[in-house]
Amino acid sequence: MTDKAKLYWVYGISLAFIAMNIVLILQDFYWTLLLPLVLMVLVMYVFALDKLILLITFLTPFAIVLRSMDVGLGVSLPTEPLMFGVLVIFVLKLFSGFHYDKKALTHPISIAIIVSLSWLLITSFTSEMPVVSIKYFISRLWFVVPFFFVGVILFKKFDNIKKFIWLYVISLVGVIIYTLINHSQYGFDEETGHWVMTPFYNDHTAYGVVLAMFIPIMLGFSFNQNATKSHRIISFLVFLLMIVAVIFSYSRAAWISLVVALGVYILVKFKIKFKWVAAVFVVFVFLFISLQRQIIDTLERNQQDSSTDFVEHITSIYNISTDASNLERINRWQAAIRMFNERPFLGWGPGTYQFLYAPFQRSKEKTIISTNAGDMGNAHSEYIGPMAEQGVLGLVSVLLIIIFSIITALKVYKKSENEEVKLISIIMLLALITYFIHGFLNNFLDTDKASVPVWGFLGIIVALDIFHTRKAKEIIETKEPTELST
Repeated sequence: MTDKAKLYWVYGISLAFIAMNIVLILQDFYWTLLLPLVLMVLVMYVFALDKLILLITFLTPFAIVLRSMDVGLGVSLPTEPLMFGVLVIFVLKLFSGFHYDKKALTHPISIAIIVSLSWLLITSFTSEMPVVSIKYFISRLWFVVPFFFVGVILFKKFDNIKKFIWLYVISLVGVIIYTLINHSQYGFDEETGHWVMTPFYNDHTAYGVVLAMFIPIMLGFSFNQNATKSHRIISFLVFLLMIVAVIFSYSRAAWISLVVALGVYILVKFKIKFKWVAAVFVVFVFLFISLQRQIIDTLERNQQDSSTDFVEHITSIYNISTDASNLERINRWQAAIRMFNERPFLGWGPGTYQFLYAPFQRSKEKTIISTNAGDMGNAHSEYIGPMAEQGVLGLVSVLLIIIFSIITALKVYKKSENEEVKLISIIMLLALITYFIHGFLNNFLDTDKASVPVWGFLGIIVALDIFHTRKAKEIIETKEPTELST
């Protein structure tokens, strides 16, 4: 086809599309305006899966959950349908002969995740509510496959690691600015701080967990000597903005997780041996057991509720006598433990806790925010929840992922001779530590907001360990496309 003929085709198709839209708009039908965008996404599925994953990452902070009460389904748009598409395309690629890197597949973190997914599938078939559990399993797949298994291949190109982080951060900054402006209209008070981030994040805890993950990353980027001065300044300004945002999120779990992350950094930086950390931990456990009654009496005397006053809000963290939020968590945990005791091996089925925990509540443990129907959400724990839903092996599989991710990140940090790789490994570790600490108080891996960074960061750690720990500088500077682009 000659260039002139191609030009005629372009003009012809464009004019036909414009004419069609004029006619349809006059009929109050506007959906065809999205056709070019749909076609672009379809092309990316076939020829640029890596760019599509980065696009989904950028869209995630802006995604909005739409729920249908008729079918009992909530979907985050536009991200989750796009993730499901990536899952389908990747599976088709595997069946059509795509060679997945064996080193990535046999990495300890990958094996731990495969074990976790396998047990998730098994307990879905033995579930009290199989349909609910199968849906839960599929939704977990569309988080894990694109951002961990495909992510490892994406992060084979080192620049994609920074693109992934910055694309999420840029959108998150937009949400932060929206939230702070919205919050300022109510005087930054604590009560409205629980919901001013909607519709992008459903409450202040989901918002706080993401802020906590990216704060150490932005601070780390501020000291990246391989970056330009302007990039370091921008990173530091974003870090300061996130600090302000996390303060006004009034998320106590976020504050605790950042303190723990700082403690971990000090341990790593000053090379404090594990045996000393273990010894201190044993001493604390011994003291807690010895002084258990006195500690509980002290906690029960604390009646400080959540407050706009920073010190009072900190004090409310250990209020287990009047703080409804703390007491409701304990109520959920107690119910989950009773569920586990009844089915310790297979559990009740993935995703079923929120539908089944009501009978396991005790009247003396209920709070003003408890419901007899037990329809107010999950177990508020990334550890106790899987234990109730998947039995003891559900908890073990989660712990294996955490243990191997920490070991791998520390190994990369110690082994790498490239300063930028060392920096990325330590800030990924600290970011994940904030989530692992959050896991004691909340669970968000059933949402795209937290799953995209968590599984993505795990993929980054694996990619660093496999592809980027060698000394050669050209590994960092390579511009070659990944296997995901054709």
